[in-house]
Amino acid sequence: MKRVVVGLSGGVDSSVAAYLLQQQGYEVIGLFMKNWHDDSVTISNECPWLEDSNDALLVAEKLGIPFQTVDLSEEYKERIVDYMFNEYEKGRTPNPDVLCNREIKFDVFMKIALSLGADYVATGHYCQKSEIEVDGKPVYQLIAGNDVNKDQSYFLCQLSQEQLSKALFPIGALTKPEVREIAAEMELVTAEKKDSQGLCFIGKVRLPEFLQQKLQPKDGKIVQIDKNDPIYTIEKPDGISLEEELKLESQKLHYLPTMGKVVGKHQGAHYFTVGQRKGLNVGGTTDPLFVIGTDVETNTIYTGLSSNHPGLFKKALFVEKSEVHWVREDLKLKSGEKMEVMARIRYRQPLQKAVLHQFEDGMYVQFEEPQSAITEGQFVAWYLQNELAGSGVIS
Repeated sequence: MKRVVVGLSGGVDSSVAAYLLQQQGYEVIGLFMKNWHDDSVTISNECPWLEDSNDALLVAEKLGIPFQTVDLSEEYKERIVDYMFNEYEKGRTPNPDVLCNREIKFDVFMKIALSLGADYVATGHYCQKSEIEVDGKPVYQLIAGNDVNKDQSYFLCQLSQEQLSKALFPIGALTKPEVREIAAEMELVTAEKKDSQGLCFIGKVRLPEFLQQKLQPKDGKIVQIDKNDPIYTIEKPDGISLEEELKLESQKLHYLPTMGKVVGKHQGAHYFTVGQRKGLNVGGTTDPLFVIGTDVETNTIYTGLSSNHPGLFKKALFVEKSEVHWVREDLKLKSGEKMEVMARIRYRQPLQKAVLHQFEDGMYVQFEEPQSAITEGQFVAWYLQNELAGSGVIS
């Protein structure tokens, strides 16, 4: 019997994952990860991790599997929380969920599982894994989940071959309603439980309040830029190289307060992200205002009217060389090579046609259609049909 450690989170997905593995004849152990101690930043008096660990324990008892809690809060603070603060301070928008999978679940947690003699680690992610042979060696594929509404392959876009080789995703072929049905049939306490929102494992935390512990609020101006501003007419010089053209298409526009009119005040540019609409508290505009740029140096937020303001759209993005990650290392591009893919720049965004262009100092992802709110610090993931082949941090 192969031994599997399941990350039981106290939710319905991981509960059913554990049950299915048991049905398949694995020896299953349930582990709950405690990743957060500091109750001063959760926004309700509930203690979400206590409730969740209790539910996880009840599921383990129901299935008759061993269960224990592991405290990873130190590693979580170091690898996820500190990183988040650093990124926000630089005016970038990190994705803690992607990092949590790469750094915590499939690294720290996986090492603990393997030390318990496990052959695999399983999670309740909606994605699938398959195996092919390349040059006589096994190569693992990360495949999208069958439930289009729930596919979570994007959150696993930073996994390596080594991590994938030890991973199992038992519910990847199911839809959410099917998972709930199985849980109900098995009378699992989590069958009707709502999906968790908020930061990966921290529970009910509101981001601005979370950030305010480290990043002090300070007043700044909200500036509105007109859609006809000359900054949006980029002239392409004749005879430029493909790389120079892509550089133009992906470049960050540098706004100045003098380009627009001041329409309001805010509490800190690092709490805002490109594409954000809520939380600006500026009234009296014909259309909603969207954040089109932030400047943490001058503590200024730049906004544009309506969701089709030109300041929101770009045709290309750049990933620095050190940030390009291939799940399928055998498909890695050499400098000067390109590849047609489908890509997304955020979770649940419909896949977009794009071309990867690899150069010496990094990779450009050029989209067929201009994309709204390409955000520094977030991840772009690229797919070949339904297989996630690689990803990178948008720079």
